[in-house]
Amino acid sequence: MQTTNSNVALDRKSQVANPFLVIEDVSKVYRTPDGLHTVLDGVNLTVGEGEFICLIGHSGCGKSTLLNMVSGFNTPTTGEVRLQDRRIDRPGPDRMMVFQNYSLLPWMSAFDNVYLAVDAVYPNKPEQQKKGLVKEYLNLVGLSEAADKKPTQLSGGMKQRVAIARALAIHPEILILDEPFGALDAITREELQEELLKIWREHQVTVLMITHDIDEALFLADRLVMMTNGPHAKIGEVLDIPFPRPRNRAKIMEDSTYYELRNYALDFLFRRFAHDVD
Repeated sequence: MQTTNSNVALDRKSQVANPFLVIEDVSKVYRTPDGLHTVLDGVNLTVGEGEFICLIGHSGCGKSTLLNMVSGFNTPTTGEVRLQDRRIDRPGPDRMMVFQNYSLLPWMSAFDNVYLAVDAVYPNKPEQQKKGLVKEYLNLVGLSEAADKKPTQLSGGMKQRVAIARALAIHPEILILDEPFGALDAITREELQEELLKIWREHQVTVLMITHDIDEALFLADRLVMMTNGPHAKIGEVLDIPFPRPRNRAKIMEDSTYYELRNYALDFLFRRFAHDVD
């Protein structure tokens, strides 16, 4: 079993040929009426350019807090997050986030939801170029014919495709996904997983993705980052996912290594770091 404990994760820099994103000694502490509450404590991770990283862990372990610090929506109490040696301290178009709830403006069409992002990042581009970008990325996610529909006229899977198109249309360096397929049915989820891998291969964007689905992580990720429980959560172990790409779901599920990795992750989550039951 290829795993990396939190101490080794501290210097993943030596294993990643070209450190791209570095999370170094990151802690997050909030003041509450009951005193200080430490969500994350000493988190270290280095991500190579073009990697696909999945994070998994129980609710409350700080996964979203960690990715919010990568996106710039939040800042560490101690430590720092760096992208290509630039410290992250605010949101920026080089990092785009896709949420589980789609975050689309309901009064705008799919086209206009994507155009809004493109226009905000590229205000000086000619109008036709901006519209061309929107069409290109709606076509990429298979929504050319639904461009004029509003979110209320779209299925959950189609809404998430719009959100992904909006994120990719501004050419981010990192795509941050917070349980993007969690609310979808199993068939739609698998379809979008395949679509995401295709986009990732073609655009070579670095992906950080939160999931609660071990099977999803094993199919998508290069590495699976497993978080310990909060408070004072940190990276417990990192699993290297050895399956060659492009991946075939059926072949992977016939591989005994798949079940070894799956059982190892299940053991981590539900025995070694199971939630306490009152």
